[in-house]
Amino acid sequence: MTAAEISRIAGVTRATVSNWRRRHDDFPAPSAGTETSPLYDLTAVQAWLRARGHTSTASPTEELRTALRLLGPGSGVAARLFPLVAAASRRTPEELAELATLSDDALVARAERTAGELPVAVPEAEPSRYGPDDAGVLRALLGCVREAGAQAAVDVLAERELDESAASGVYQTPEGLALLMARLLPAGASRVLDPACGSGTLLAAAARQGARELYGQDSLAVQGRRTAVRLLLAAPGAETAVRVGDSLRADAFPDVTVDAVLCNPPFGDRDWGHDELAYDPRWAYGLPSRFESELAWVQHALAHLEPGGHAVMLLPPALAFRSSGRRVRAELIRSGALRAVVSLPARAAYPLHIGLQIWVFQRPEPGGADRTTVLFVDGEGEQRDDAAGTPSATDTAGAGSRPRRSGSSSASASAASFDWAGLTDRVLAQWAAFTTAPDTYADEPGVARAVPLVDLLDDVVDVTPARHVRVTAADIDPAALARRVDDLHGRLAGQVAVLAAASASGGWRPSGAAAREWRTATVSDLARGGALTVLRAAPSGARGSKGSAAPTAERPVLTASDISAGNPPSPRAVGLHADATQSVAAGDVLVRALGGGGEAAAMTRVADDRDAGALLGPHVHLLRPDPARLDPWFLAGFLGAEDNIASASTGSTLVHVAPGRLRVPLLPLEEQRRYGEAFRRVHELRAAVRRTTDLAADTAATLTTGLTAGVLLPPDDPDGPDGPDGPDGPEAPDGRSA
Repeated sequence: MTAAEISRIAGVTRATVSNWRRRHDDFPAPSAGTETSPLYDLTAVQAWLRARGHTSTASPTEELRTALRLLGPGSGVAARLFPLVAAASRRTPEELAELATLSDDALVARAERTAGELPVAVPEAEPSRYGPDDAGVLRALLGCVREAGAQAAVDVLAERELDESAASGVYQTPEGLALLMARLLPAGASRVLDPACGSGTLLAAAARQGARELYGQDSLAVQGRRTAVRLLLAAPGAETAVRVGDSLRADAFPDVTVDAVLCNPPFGDRDWGHDELAYDPRWAYGLPSRFESELAWVQHALAHLEPGGHAVMLLPPALAFRSSGRRVRAELIRSGALRAVVSLPARAAYPLHIGLQIWVFQRPEPGGADRTTVLFVDGEGEQRDDAAGTPSATDTAGAGSRPRRSGSSSASASAASFDWAGLTDRVLAQWAAFTTAPDTYADEPGVARAVPLVDLLDDVVDVTPARHVRVTAADIDPAALARRVDDLHGRLAGQVAVLAAASASGGWRPSGAAAREWRTATVSDLARGGALTVLRAAPSGARGSKGSAAPTAERPVLTASDISAGNPPSPRAVGLHADATQSVAAGDVLVRALGGGGEAAAMTRVADDRDAGALLGPHVHLLRPDPARLDPWFLAGFLGAEDNIASASTGSTLVHVAPGRLRVPLLPLEEQRRYGEAFRRVHELRAAVRRTTDLAADTAATLTTGLTAGVLLPPDDPDGPDGPDGPDGPEAPDGRSA
């Protein structure tokens, strides 16, 4: 390991490590590397640190990554460790701690026996043979299983193998998305197949919904190993069969039919076997073009279903309208195989720059009821909680030209922190209503619509949900809409009066011939002096303490977007881990941790009674001033100044605000309150502008809807029907009616 890695696990700076090397003769000598870039033995360094009372600050997963990295590329140890993870998961934390205390030779021998105890089929796993050089990684693995859980250890091993194999473009299906897809399956789906299983996320979600026979196949051996162990951990009582190979070219389950298929297949793969599979019997709906590999996966899934069985697949949005897939789409619709298409917001899953779609299929049953409509659900209205909209960059797979493979962990699932509970409720409510009574299903404007098959079979066969989900209801009551317009006009007129009052001159005076100057202090200085306390929510996705519950699920959370937009706290605790308990109190000053160009005016907020009790959201700093020394409005006003934010930030397009570097004038409390009252008036002006803008936009949209839907008539001519131009309107220049 390098000196930088030593500093990381010891929780000190690199300068401290350099001092240790110079001042302590017993500091471990380099075991490899060069004079300028020495490498040290991990075990020796850890022993030296323990002898001096230094506990490792690295997480168990990071220690396992370091131990694997020290073995160097090509060791193959990660593949040999999968069976050990499965076996270790059945040991108690005390037993794992006892194993880690054994000598190197005893640990290696015990690990081999332990890995051999479990009769689990891990596809293409190396024999469980370990050597003396593996002792360090064995201890790290046992520690990771004990502290972070067996699944975390599996993900680290898979990450290492994927890095060594240079498998790029491998992303994991988010847990929330996997559960949504599994819940779209009918109750009682017991046998489930995923022909591109990746990390096994979808199959594990199916097991949580009651599936007892699980079949998976993936073209990467590491993903097969990963899925097999994951299913053993998630569904120990289920029957599982996981194989390695290309499902389209070499189907491992040619004679298996199942109740359901869940799949997140590779996208944009032009080398899927178009020529060699041209006469394959799976293409019952038409031979997919070379550019439509996704339609090959769709028909592969349908071929494995029992009549009436369902397939739920995550697919790219271009599949809904590309001309090369029009004929196959038409046959899927005409036969009744396509039941629903759900659009997802961008950033909900990888690749983050596009909004993917969930397609739901049902294999037609001979003599079954005719299906006359397809359900379209617009899920793009769901907004991410993270106002900055920036996914985590950690653990992202390297870019490459290989097709995207589903279900791997090279990308962090937290990269798209998302309100999956809200989106799931929205989608499942529509799906349940549609499947219960498809002939009487009532459309919900802006959310979902059932479209007759005949309306879809046009010259383009475009099944994009946004094209079919109507924003406007089809049965608007003209009188009700007219009353709404009158109400909006009244509210808008009142709000304009409020805005005029808020914007009226209120005795603002110049400070003198020159700008006022004052001494300032940083927030860090004020915190050290006890004038305020700086707090921040635990980061999204952070690992909670063992045994922690999840008390935050139904608590409101004050997010960065709420601060930016001036909204009340969000109703769901989105993006928080189970240990997030920091509450907001009235009088707290909230500062967004992330910002961008032109957003300085919305960077701060003083919490009021409506905010009290809400949880502190991610990417938000909380400053709790001592009211006897600092006025909160004074503090918020100066902290939110554009120049102040700029001087305390790093970055360009997206800036990261360091709250400790923000500066505040040192003024007596009475003068702070005068400034604070002025900043409060500025806040009220900004809020009045926002409310007026929103009401004006709502009024204009309602009027446009009413006119275009034919339920409102234009106002009468200002001169009236008996005006100078007569009942026929103004005359044209030649005297004829215009």
